[in-house]
Amino acid sequence: MSPEGRKLILASRSPRRRQLLTAAGYHFEVHPPSPEAETDELLPGETPAQLVCRLALQKAADVARRIPAGLIVACDTVVQCDGRILGKPRDADDARQMLQLLSGREHQVLSGLCVWPIPHGTPELRLAVTRLRMDRLGREQLDEYIASGQWAGKAGAFGYQDRLGWIHVLEGSESNVVGLPMELLVEMLARHGFAQRNP
Repeated sequence: MSPEGRKLILASRSPRRRQLLTAAGYHFEVHPPSPEAETDELLPGETPAQLVCRLALQKAADVARRIPAGLIVACDTVVQCDGRILGKPRDADDARQMLQLLSGREHQVLSGLCVWPIPHGTPELRLAVTRLRMDRLGREQLDEYIASGQWAGKAGAFGYQDRLGWIHVLEGSESNVVGLPMELLVEMLARHGFAQRNP
């Protein structure tokens, strides 16, 4: 809790987001949003940046309806390449198609971040963008990664935290690629009295 006794609440079912917050030394509760709040369809005319910010707010609002008080943190992450938005793959075939699109190319990871003090406060929305490049993947390399199952539940069908060696951050936050832009979040939480314990 913060010095004022408020709870920090992570509105996410992602184990990677929990790990990042824990590693930074924050004490928090996890209250995942309902599946309905996590639908990631792009609305007509919506940009990838608008999508992730809308979904982060949507997740926070869903949890806010069930929690009487606290500081809610919600995040949504997608990969963008060549005008296409890549969320979490549906299955192995979908993961393969995503990785074939990304192979040998630059792409971006976008995260919408929402910090919302409830019951009295307004949500703050911010965007984090990281630019990456993926090495060209050989057929054997691709087959091996698909068979490993490590792509499951990860936007763009890859996990930077898996230390794959063929994904390189060119600009921006590394933790954003894992699913939570910690540099930006630390700054946002500090404004609400939640200090990072393990900088």
